[in-house]
Amino acid sequence: MTHAVLGIETSCDETSASVVANDRKILSNVVLSQLNEHRLYGGVVPEVAARAHINHLDAIVTRAMIESGIKFGDLAGVAATGGPGLIGGVLVGSTFGKAIATAHCKPFIAVNHLEGHALTARLTDAIDFPYLLLLVSGGHCQLLFVKGVGLYRRLGTTIDDAVGEAFDKTAKLLGLEYPGGPAVEYAAAFGDCSNVKLPRPMLGKPGCDFSFSGLKTAVRRHVNRLKDILNAQMVADIAAAFQQAVSESLVDRTKQAIDILEIEKINNQLLVMSGGVAANQTIRSAIADLAKVRGLQFVAPSMTLCGDNGAMIAWVGLERLRLGLIDGMSFRPRSRWPLDPYANLSSKTGKL
Repeated sequence: MTHAVLGIETSCDETSASVVANDRKILSNVVLSQLNEHRLYGGVVPEVAARAHINHLDAIVTRAMIESGIKFGDLAGVAATGGPGLIGGVLVGSTFGKAIATAHCKPFIAVNHLEGHALTARLTDAIDFPYLLLLVSGGHCQLLFVKGVGLYRRLGTTIDDAVGEAFDKTAKLLGLEYPGGPAVEYAAAFGDCSNVKLPRPMLGKPGCDFSFSGLKTAVRRHVNRLKDILNAQMVADIAAAFQQAVSESLVDRTKQAIDILEIEKINNQLLVMSGGVAANQTIRSAIADLAKVRGLQFVAPSMTLCGDNGAMIAWVGLERLRLGLIDGMSFRPRSRWPLDPYANLSSKTGKL
């Protein structure tokens, strides 16, 4: 009988369920986007997201189980995102997961959403620990040294906006559709980044922290100066300049992290990129080029597994289940849940 785990993801605006087997085979991965519900507001509305999860999760889980060919009673466990994220959605998913686990007498695993992104490359590419991870998504932007399941050292994080959030806000300033990431990337393909001068946040600064608020402000000022004459080509040029500035900033910060590991003589052969922004081809290529220059193997999940999905949650469930890391029904969902609980005690280099 196949050893498999059901994974449930509801931390933001995707309702997803997946069944993944211990041989890394994804038996099903159903993802329902809430884009239409949130597009009117230009961003995710927590109350709307939570209601959508309530309305759709039962059907999504049912479909995932049918497609997998696995019965609830044959599952090895049930995993659900326990945080971080929009607390309403996290409550919906984790409560639903607990109910299934209880009804079928299965272990329940509360998964850190960030760990889902952090370990996706182990699902897709069977890589070994340790590795350096650039995690870039709508709500998170971090550089982490991944030593093992539950063992993370944060080298850098954003001091303001996450990179995906900056894409969304920039898209709104430019009058582009939500979600902003794909919209800005598409517009940038028709633009010339050299026509617009934008700052490169934190470029050359010590450490590995990120900042995108100032870049977003620079875009706003540029748009305001041109608002009476702003046309499609100008929008494309600004989008291209913004994307290039983000790319250069991410490369610089990642280079700093590589330098830190080398200075500390920590053996690392892998550079992994994950999260929704990893689907951006310009940024993905820039990070891949950096890895090549520094003699590291570059790994990134397929486009379909860059965004939030149940498969990454099911996989972490399997990883943790193997180690006996299960949670009781008393687990309390949380809106904040750092992978490295000691990160704020670190020095500027990230060393404990």
